[in-house]
Amino acid sequence: MTLLRIEDLTVSFVQYERGLRRRVVPGLTGMDLDVAAGEVVALVGASGAGKSLLAHAVLGLLPPNAVEGGRVLVDGTEVPPAERRRFAGRDIALLPQSVTYLDPVAPVGSQVRRAARLAGLPQPRAAAGEALRRYGLGPEVLDRYPHELSGGMARRVLVAIALLGDPRVVIADEPTPGLQADSAEAVLSQLRARADAGCGVLLITHDLVGALAVCDRVVICDAGRTVDTAAPADFRGDGEHLAHPYTRALWQALPANGLRAPRQDGICTTTGAS
Repeated sequence: MTLLRIEDLTVSFVQYERGLRRRVVPGLTGMDLDVAAGEVVALVGASGAGKSLLAHAVLGLLPPNAVEGGRVLVDGTEVPPAERRRFAGRDIALLPQSVTYLDPVAPVGSQVRRAARLAGLPQPRAAAGEALRRYGLGPEVLDRYPHELSGGMARRVLVAIALLGDPRVVIADEPTPGLQADSAEAVLSQLRARADAGCGVLLITHDLVGALAVCDRVVICDAGRTVDTAAPADFRGDGEHLAHPYTRALWQALPANGLRAPRQDGICTTTGAS
């Protein structure tokens, strides 16, 4: 069952220079993907490829000067931009990339309890403590402010908040930077477990290797457009099983594969040490 479908999604921004000069800045130029119940779909691409912008578009969080085209469907029904926010935090949860999403002037406990109330949980205080404990955070964290947490602790708080309400779709935008290896693996395993329980997960990430351990499909994007969909099993060896040259170049550019950078003729050259 497809929970989320994105069809030819485009986003551009209208800007004015010197008062009257109008220009349109493209953001997304054609994104296509779908997420079914029970699967993790990894969206992978270079910085600036439009991955985070897609997440904000799905939840209706674009600024007023954004112009959108294409379609976003939830449970097979097209949802216009103005109506998407009603899904945010309930049916669709965003695990944001930046820890600045935490309110700097509110204790962690009040923020987690508020998320629990918005999710409709009957005992917000108990739910907040249990949510943090699940990610290795003790009850003392409830009384701390975000600036009193390490980067890894703050990111785990964000994970706890995002997954509190048992959403049907989780959009995880770079959920592992700043985490130690074991904590990053735990977060990815939790996302996998959510999918195995029937949730759909869109994992937006630069960490292709980490994503391959938990995802069912890999969607590759470049310059605001999806260019390829590949199976995790195809990412092996020299990339000979990857059909699209851009996908193959991303794989070959990983440190474990020689840090080979693509030239304009499509041939990869080694940029790392010999």
